[in-house]
Amino acid sequence: MPTRCPWGDSHPLYVAYHDREWGVPLHDDRRFFEMLCLEGAQAGLSWLTILKKRPNYRKAFDRFDPRKVARYDARRRKALLANPGIIRNRLKVEAFVANAKAFLDVQGAFGSFDTYVWTFVGGRPIVNRPKTMKDVPAVTPEAEAMSRDLNRRGFRFVGPTICYAFMQATGMVNDHLVTCFRHRECR
Repeated sequence: MPTRCPWGDSHPLYVAYHDREWGVPLHDDRRFFEMLCLEGAQAGLSWLTILKKRPNYRKAFDRFDPRKVARYDARRRKALLANPGIIRNRLKVEAFVANAKAFLDVQGAFGSFDTYVWTFVGGRPIVNRPKTMKDVPAVTPEAEAMSRDLNRRGFRFVGPTICYAFMQATGMVNDHLVTCFRHRECR
């Protein structure tokens, strides 16, 4: 049995997410939009809650197509708030729509969200070497810079902690413990 980061062994959904996604450098705009939305939806909740609801989110939000989400009207947003398969928080649902619009603006300005977001780490993943979970920060200067810029561009639910979790999830930062089999694979 491989050695994983401690959180990666605590539930079957975590095992799959840890082993296949978390920390893998991402370069797909739609997946970036999904992860940005889901990290924001997670605020105040466990990531496991979001992973359990992820298939429902994908269905409810048109597989995270930002062009479609940006056009959601009041009736569509109201229907989402009645959907028991997602977190029914009005501010978070409204944030998805606002973020879709801001996401499209970033794509227009930079050619892709991928081009934009990787500038916060100089175009290459930051490879940390944490020995224990205590060595993994909750926020970094890069995450703070990303948060400030995303907020300036109209994004919501993008505080520095959320941005750092987003950076870890999308492989902009490798925070797998050095004892974890994924640390070397994600470098």
